[in-house]
Amino acid sequence: MSSTRPTVASRRVRADGSAAAIRSRRQKRQRAPAKAGAFCVTDTNENLPAPSVEAVVFDVGRVLVQWDLRALFAKLIADPDELDWFLANVVTEQWHFQHDAGVPLAEMVPARQAEFPQYADLIAAYATRFLETVPGPVPGSAALVERLHMRGVPLYAITNFGAEFWQMFRPTCPPLDRMRDIVVSGQEKLAKPDPAIFQLAAQRFGRDPQTMLFIDDNAANIASARSLGWQVHHFGAADVLEADLVARGLI
Repeated sequence: MSSTRPTVASRRVRADGSAAAIRSRRQKRQRAPAKAGAFCVTDTNENLPAPSVEAVVFDVGRVLVQWDLRALFAKLIADPDELDWFLANVVTEQWHFQHDAGVPLAEMVPARQAEFPQYADLIAAYATRFLETVPGPVPGSAALVERLHMRGVPLYAITNFGAEFWQMFRPTCPPLDRMRDIVVSGQEKLAKPDPAIFQLAAQRFGRDPQTMLFIDDNAANIASARSLGWQVHHFGAADVLEADLVARGLI
């Protein structure tokens, strides 16, 4: 260590040089372009990447399997105009939704038969032949479930499904065997798009909604899940879903 004190002039030169170097480095950092692929942080974090998906959550009807009331009642009502009227006014999707939400068939069916006595037998068929409203799987969806399973991706489901119909249907759908847990609306008496069913599912699954990808064909259900922080895919076809899963690195 030197005991010689630097002169005032030398101290000034060193000080000025140090300050200039600091300013130069700061200016370079400010002017430096962002690297390709870099994200800019904003107050709303709109440009931040989404958290990686740790689990995939499927809807069932019209995602894994087809569902159409017409598939049953076209066998029972020959006249096309009468069939259209019946599905628009008697056994409607809106009326069916009551069972999804937890209303028992023993309450729904007699009330509807009293309202439309001329269709009492057809309304009874809705309850006894429900599986005929599920004409088959959605093409390609089961294969995607299997590929996700083989990659070790945790799989779950949230479905609007009446509890009594679920007992009939569940054994007929092998892809559901890959699900670690399934939230069924009729059992919980909560139905999509009610945010409460998504909150229940997140609690049951033990996962942060931001780390789960929810797949559903219904826009209202997608909007509800998104509002709670879930990552979402609005389902239309299996090949489009496949492309999304590939892009996310899940398959």
